[in-house]
Amino acid sequence: MNTIIHIKNMVCPRCISAVTIILEKLHIPFSAIKLGEVELTTPLSEGTKNAFSLALQNSGFSLIDDRKSQLIEQMKTLVVDKIHHSLDELDIKWADHISEKLHLDYKYLSSLFSSVESITFEQYIINQKIERIKELIVYDELNLSEIAIRLNYSSVAYLSNQFKKVTGMTPSKFKKSTNKNRTYLDEI
Repeated sequence: MNTIIHIKNMVCPRCISAVTIILEKLHIPFSAIKLGEVELTTPLSEGTKNAFSLALQNSGFSLIDDRKSQLIEQMKTLVVDKIHHSLDELDIKWADHISEKLHLDYKYLSSLFSSVESITFEQYIINQKIERIKELIVYDELNLSEIAIRLNYSSVAYLSNQFKKVTGMTPSKFKKSTNKNRTYLDEI
């Protein structure tokens, strides 16, 4: 029977590659790997688990053992995946999406997230969207109207207001600034 282990801070395809390399280097057999999760073909011995944990920590990751932390990491992974790694427009009802994927009541999940992370789940989503907006502005491939559509903002004005509220500057000012501070996704 396969064993699922959860890993904190896996937020991008390069993270999957890094964890894959660690698994292969330690000769740990696995059948699948995705953001935040590895499916092992056999359970880890205590020694192998410790070596794996140390190798993960040296690369900026960590094993997640308790159920509540796993749920929060799964919530984060679902948000990062939808906002940063999907090419589809972000026309989504987060409460329904999270509940459906994790098979738990959204109110419980939202409350759990807030109690552990010290921000609301909704604010976490907004922060991720703002980081995505920064990224798209830096790439300069889409204008603000296209960014607003892609990230499901009702208008450019709403996007701009939310961006300014979070960053302290308008998207235009951010685009013109020489210091385009961006935050690592796993630090949001």
